[in-house]
Amino acid sequence: MTVVKNVLAVVSPHVGGRTAGAALATLFPGQARVTVVESTDEDPAALREAHVIVTGLGPVTAEHIAAAPELELVQCASHGFDYVDLDAARDRGVPVCTIGSSGAEKQNVAEQTFALMLALAKQLVPAHTALTEADWALPRLQQSITELSGKTLGIIGLGHIGEEVARRAVAFDMSVVYSGPKAAPAETEARLGARRVELDELLRTADYVSLHAPLTDATRHLLDAERLALLKPTAFVVNTARGALIDQDALADALHAGTLAGAGLDVFDPEPPTPALRLLKAPNVVLSPHVAGVTRETLVRIALAAVQNAADFVGGAEPRDVVS
Repeated sequence: MTVVKNVLAVVSPHVGGRTAGAALATLFPGQARVTVVESTDEDPAALREAHVIVTGLGPVTAEHIAAAPELELVQCASHGFDYVDLDAARDRGVPVCTIGSSGAEKQNVAEQTFALMLALAKQLVPAHTALTEADWALPRLQQSITELSGKTLGIIGLGHIGEEVARRAVAFDMSVVYSGPKAAPAETEARLGARRVELDELLRTADYVSLHAPLTDATRHLLDAERLALLKPTAFVVNTARGALIDQDALADALHAGTLAGAGLDVFDPEPPTPALRLLKAPNVVLSPHVAGVTRETLVRIALAAVQNAADFVGGAEPRDVVS
């Protein structure tokens, strides 16, 4: 007898909402009954009956988990999982999974990282703005335009995405150092020419620092005022991971004080940022609205990876990429 599982697909409006969710629902096998919502508490009855929650950046709180007595799995349609209450899921014995091993986002996040790095190195934003205002800015900008070649890239978190960034750094003739809780395999280090160092040493030596760590209690404000002060005044910080990895006020202070050359940010805390966020007015920043994982190609890969893991679980298989 086929057992039908109830799947609650939570797709926030800023990543496609109901339209994207309807397309995602068609990918599930027949033994899944899929309800699409734009927030986890939109349909209390569907939440109460859900065996699986698939969430595309929609928060899954302790209250949501408590309201879902049949819940057996939470599947995140992302590499990140900070929008799910892991402690509540763990207390209930409900596994929380990501799409980490699929590598669905790694191509575009790596490309966006380098887009931000190049924009900072080549001063593209101030150059563009000046020209639109009939200002030939070459004499003013030429002293601050730099090359990536020969520079040191410090990667915080050499996982699937960090490796893609490092691979591109090699093509740009950059040196690569990295930090993280675990050393990469020796073959990976050799292929990338990457050397593992302590975080403080990375910050002292890198010309570019790129964050690719998950957001946890241990990594929240990983780059605080004290650590930002370790950076060279000619260094740049790039964040395409999670906004709260950096103390945003401390970063704004460093940029306004000129103790840091610039920052490229695709992520903020909260999202979208409020108009009061000082980084929006800070000097020499390049900003994008969390677009690193949302190309047309990436969204298809993310949806397929999340659905495949959830569908396999519905079919009786062990879930992959369990983070809690």
